[in-house]
Amino acid sequence: MSPAPERRLGVLLSHLLPFAPPPARHGRHDLRVGEAGTGLAASPCAGGGKGESSGGDYCVFCEIVKGNKPAYKLYEDDVCVCILDIKPLSTGHSLIIPKSHFPSLQATPPSVIAAICCKLPLLSKAIVKATQCDAFNVLVNNGKVAGQVIFHTHVHIIPRREGDNLWSSETYERDLIKNDQDTKDLVSCIKGLLFSPEDDSSEGSTIPKEL
Repeated sequence: MSPAPERRLGVLLSHLLPFAPPPARHGRHDLRVGEAGTGLAASPCAGGGKGESSGGDYCVFCEIVKGNKPAYKLYEDDVCVCILDIKPLSTGHSLIIPKSHFPSLQATPPSVIAAICCKLPLLSKAIVKATQCDAFNVLVNNGKVAGQVIFHTHVHIIPRREGDNLWSSETYERDLIKNDQDTKDLVSCIKGLLFSPEDDSSEGSTIPKEL
Protein backbone atom coordinates (compact mmCIF):
# COMPACT_ATOMS: atom_id res chain seq x y z
CA MET A 1 0.00 0.00 0.00
CA SER A 2 1.09 3.55 -0.66
CA PRO A 3 1.81 5.89 2.28
CA ALA A 4 -0.74 8.36 3.50
CA PRO A 5 -1.39 11.38 1.22
CA GLU A 6 -0.18 14.92 1.92
CA ARG A 7 -0.71 16.52 5.31
CA ARG A 8 -3.99 18.36 5.27
CA LEU A 9 -6.52 20.34 7.18
CA GLY A 10 -8.01 18.52 10.11
CA VAL A 11 -5.62 15.52 10.22
CA LEU A 12 -4.08 14.77 13.56
CA LEU A 13 -1.27 12.81 11.93
CA SER A 14 -0.35 10.70 14.92
CA HIS A 15 -3.91 9.40 15.27
CA LEU A 16 -5.38 9.09 11.77
CA LEU A 17 -5.46 5.60 10.27
CA PRO A 18 -3.05 5.86 7.29
CA PHE A 19 -5.04 3.61 4.99
CA ALA A 20 -8.58 4.51 5.98
CA PRO A 21 -10.99 4.74 3.02
CA PRO A 22 -12.18 8.19 1.96
CA PRO A 23 -15.20 9.48 3.88
CA ALA A 24 -18.59 8.54 2.46
CA ARG A 25 -20.69 11.18 0.79
CA HIS A 26 -24.34 11.64 1.58
CA GLY A 27 -26.36 13.05 -1.29
CA ARG A 28 -27.06 16.73 -0.96
CA HIS A 29 -24.20 17.15 1.52
CA ASP A 30 -21.62 16.39 -1.19
CA LEU A 31 -20.58 20.03 -1.61
CA ARG A 32 -17.57 21.48 -3.37
CA VAL A 33 -15.76 24.69 -2.57
CA GLY A 34 -15.78 27.22 -5.39
CA GLU A 35 -19.28 26.74 -6.72
CA ALA A 36 -21.23 29.88 -7.60
CA GLY A 37 -22.48 31.91 -4.67
CA THR A 38 -20.44 30.13 -1.99
CA GLY A 39 -17.71 32.69 -1.26
CA LEU A 40 -17.51 34.45 2.09
CA ALA A 41 -18.46 38.09 2.28
CA ALA A 42 -15.58 40.38 3.16
CA SER A 43 -14.94 40.59 6.91
CA PRO A 44 -12.31 42.48 8.95
CA CYS A 45 -9.15 40.47 9.66
CA ALA A 46 -6.50 41.81 12.01
CA GLY A 47 -3.96 39.51 10.42
CA GLY A 48 -4.38 41.19 7.06
CA GLY A 49 -3.23 38.01 5.34
CA LYS A 50 0.25 38.41 6.85
CA GLY A 51 0.07 35.77 9.53
CA GLU A 52 2.34 32.78 9.84
CA SER A 53 1.67 29.78 7.61
CA SER A 54 3.48 26.96 5.89
CA GLY A 55 4.10 29.45 3.07
CA GLY A 56 5.81 32.05 5.24
CA ASP A 57 3.66 35.20 5.01
CA TYR A 58 0.41 33.94 3.48
CA CYS A 59 -2.58 32.74 5.50
CA VAL A 60 -5.45 31.08 3.65
CA PHE A 61 -7.82 31.59 6.58
CA CYS A 62 -7.15 35.33 6.58
CA GLU A 63 -7.93 35.32 2.87
CA ILE A 64 -11.20 33.47 3.50
CA VAL A 65 -12.15 35.92 6.26
CA LYS A 66 -11.47 38.87 3.93
CA GLY A 67 -13.54 37.27 1.18
CA ASN A 68 -10.60 36.70 -1.18
CA LYS A 69 -10.97 32.91 -1.08
CA PRO A 70 -14.25 30.96 -1.43
CA ALA A 71 -15.58 28.74 1.33
CA TYR A 72 -18.86 27.26 2.51
CA LYS A 73 -19.77 29.52 5.43
CA LEU A 74 -22.10 28.07 8.08
CA TYR A 75 -21.96 30.84 10.67
CA GLU A 76 -20.42 34.26 11.27
CA ASP A 77 -20.33 36.83 14.08
CA ASP A 78 -18.02 39.68 15.08
CA VAL A 79 -15.29 37.34 16.36
CA CYS A 80 -15.35 34.15 14.31
CA VAL A 81 -16.64 32.29 11.29
CA CYS A 82 -17.49 28.60 10.83
CA ILE A 83 -16.86 26.97 7.46
CA LEU A 84 -16.83 23.48 5.98
CA ASP A 85 -13.36 21.94 5.80
CA ILE A 86 -12.14 21.86 2.19
CA LYS A 87 -10.85 18.29 2.68
CA PRO A 88 -13.25 16.79 5.23
CA LEU A 89 -12.54 13.69 7.27
CA SER A 90 -16.30 13.13 7.33
CA THR A 91 -19.40 14.78 5.92
CA GLY A 92 -20.00 18.00 7.83
CA HIS A 93 -16.41 18.37 9.07
CA SER A 94 -16.26 22.06 9.97
CA LEU A 95 -13.79 24.66 11.22
CA ILE A 96 -14.38 27.54 13.62
CA ILE A 97 -11.88 30.29 12.80
CA PRO A 98 -11.26 33.59 14.61
CA LYS A 99 -11.39 36.58 12.29
CA SER A 100 -8.19 37.97 13.77
CA HIS A 101 -4.95 36.14 13.05
CA PHE A 102 -3.36 34.17 15.90
CA PRO A 103 -0.80 31.49 14.94
CA SER A 104 -1.42 29.14 17.87
CA LEU A 105 -3.84 28.44 20.70
CA GLN A 106 -1.50 29.85 23.33
CA ALA A 107 -1.17 33.08 21.30
CA THR A 108 -4.95 33.47 21.12
CA PRO A 109 -6.52 35.79 23.74
CA PRO A 110 -8.77 34.03 26.28
CA SER A 111 -11.68 36.25 25.21
CA VAL A 112 -11.40 34.96 21.63
CA ILE A 113 -11.13 31.33 22.76
CA ALA A 114 -14.20 31.87 24.97
CA ALA A 115 -16.14 33.36 22.04
CA ILE A 116 -15.29 30.31 19.92
CA CYS A 117 -16.08 27.78 22.64
CA CYS A 118 -19.43 29.32 23.51
CA LYS A 119 -20.56 28.66 19.92
CA LEU A 120 -19.63 24.98 20.00
CA PRO A 121 -22.99 23.74 21.40
CA LEU A 122 -24.97 25.74 18.82
CA LEU A 123 -22.84 24.71 15.85
CA SER A 124 -22.30 21.07 16.84
CA LYS A 125 -26.02 20.55 17.46
CA ALA A 126 -26.87 21.83 13.98
CA ILE A 127 -24.08 19.82 12.31
CA VAL A 128 -25.04 16.59 14.12
CA LYS A 129 -28.68 17.01 13.13
CA ALA A 130 -27.91 17.92 9.51
CA THR A 131 -25.50 15.02 8.97
CA GLN A 132 -27.47 12.51 11.09
CA CYS A 133 -24.23 11.39 12.68
CA ASP A 134 -23.85 9.46 15.94
CA ALA A 135 -21.36 11.75 17.68
CA PHE A 136 -18.56 14.23 17.00
CA ASN A 137 -15.01 15.15 17.94
CA VAL A 138 -13.88 18.66 18.86
CA LEU A 139 -10.22 18.94 17.95
CA VAL A 140 -7.39 21.49 17.93
CA ASN A 141 -4.14 20.62 16.18
CA ASN A 142 -1.74 22.99 17.94
CA GLY A 143 1.79 22.98 16.52
CA LYS A 144 3.43 21.20 13.61
CA VAL A 145 4.14 17.95 15.48
CA ALA A 146 0.45 17.81 16.48
CA GLY A 147 -0.60 18.04 12.82
CA GLN A 148 -1.27 21.79 12.51
CA VAL A 149 -1.01 22.78 8.85
CA ILE A 150 -2.54 26.27 8.77
CA PHE A 151 -0.95 28.43 11.46
CA HIS A 152 -4.08 30.41 12.24
CA THR A 153 -5.94 29.14 15.31
CA HIS A 154 -8.95 26.98 14.41
CA VAL A 155 -11.18 24.38 16.03
CA HIS A 156 -12.44 21.29 14.21
CA ILE A 157 -15.91 19.81 14.59
CA ILE A 158 -15.73 16.31 13.10
CA PRO A 159 -18.97 14.29 12.81
CA ARG A 160 -18.52 10.60 13.68
CA ARG A 161 -20.37 7.42 12.80
CA GLU A 162 -20.17 3.96 14.29
CA GLY A 163 -17.36 2.02 12.63
CA ASP A 164 -15.83 4.95 10.71
CA ASN A 165 -12.37 4.05 12.10
CA LEU A 166 -10.98 7.57 11.82
CA TRP A 167 -8.61 7.37 14.79
CA SER A 168 -6.35 4.37 15.23
CA SER A 169 -5.76 5.36 18.87
CA GLU A 170 -9.37 4.46 19.70
CA THR A 171 -8.41 0.78 19.48
CA TYR A 172 -5.37 1.09 21.75
CA GLU A 173 -5.41 -0.42 25.23
CA ARG A 174 -4.06 2.32 27.47
CA ASP A 175 -2.17 1.84 30.72
CA LEU A 176 -3.25 3.44 33.99
CA ILE A 177 -1.25 6.44 35.16
CA LYS A 178 1.48 5.50 37.63
CA ASN A 179 1.12 6.73 41.19
CA ASP A 180 4.85 7.34 41.59
CA GLN A 181 7.26 10.19 42.29
CA ASP A 182 7.63 11.07 38.59
CA THR A 183 3.90 11.68 38.32
CA LYS A 184 3.87 13.76 41.52
CA ASP A 185 6.84 15.79 40.28
CA LEU A 186 5.05 16.41 36.98
CA VAL A 187 1.92 17.63 38.80
CA SER A 188 4.00 19.96 40.97
CA CYS A 189 5.89 21.29 37.96
CA ILE A 190 2.72 22.07 35.99
CA LYS A 191 1.10 23.76 39.01
CA GLY A 192 4.20 25.87 39.48
CA LEU A 193 4.10 27.03 35.86
CA LEU A 194 0.36 27.73 35.67
CA PHE A 195 0.27 31.28 36.99
CA SER A 196 2.82 34.02 37.39
CA PRO A 197 2.21 37.09 39.60
CA GLU A 198 1.62 39.31 36.56
CA ASP A 199 -0.69 36.80 34.84
CA ASP A 200 -4.26 38.19 34.96
CA SER A 201 -5.69 34.80 33.92
CA SER A 202 -5.09 33.50 37.45
CA GLU A 203 -7.76 35.77 38.93
CA GLY A 204 -10.52 33.71 40.53
CA SER A 205 -8.66 30.45 39.91
CA THR A 206 -7.47 27.93 42.47
CA ILE A 207 -4.77 25.27 42.37
CA PRO A 208 -5.75 21.90 43.90
CA LYS A 209 -3.94 20.52 46.90
CA GLU A 210 -1.05 18.15 46.39
CA LEU A 211 -1.74 14.48 45.65
